[in-house]
Amino acid sequence: MSSRLNKLIKNYARHISLPWQAGLADEQRVLFAVYHKEDELKLRARIEEFKVATEGAGHPWLVLDITNAFPEWMAAEEYRDAYFTDPSDLVGNYPDFIQDLLERLEQQLGDHANEKTLVALIGAGALFGFGSVAGFVKALSAHVPGRLLVLFPGEYIDNTYRLLDARDGWGYHATPLTADN
Repeated sequence: MSSRLNKLIKNYARHISLPWQAGLADEQRVLFAVYHKEDELKLRARIEEFKVATEGAGHPWLVLDITNAFPEWMAAEEYRDAYFTDPSDLVGNYPDFIQDLLERLEQQLGDHANEKTLVALIGAGALFGFGSVAGFVKALSAHVPGRLLVLFPGEYIDNTYRLLDARDGWGYHATPLTADN
């Protein structure tokens, strides 16, 4: 077992058991559980531990898994062949995908989430190259009435998040949870 993941889960359990402050802005209700990208499969095998900690703190747990969102979207896309005619024109430019994904997740949230629910977003790495994780999380957080936990494969250094150790990062008002804090 990874001691990094043990520490991350322990820090998450401690944080999620604290009373939830009311009246926070959308972005302030977001938690980023930051882990090493090479721990992806190990973390996925231990998702149940996050759920147990959440429910043990008295909060309902709801998972939104976007791991396969892009291939599912592309398979259903009527004009998918045009996307592959000249892929260089489309690198990083998939606004329809991002918008459709947000709409689909909003429907999933529907009646399943309230102000006490923790919504866990799994598969954030699947957005790499297709859209901004920061923009996506900001848009999604507006529809999560409780807390949003983003399981984030990357780094958090000097108040900057880096997805999959990408060169560029961004600042965000979310609460970072790492193996170190």
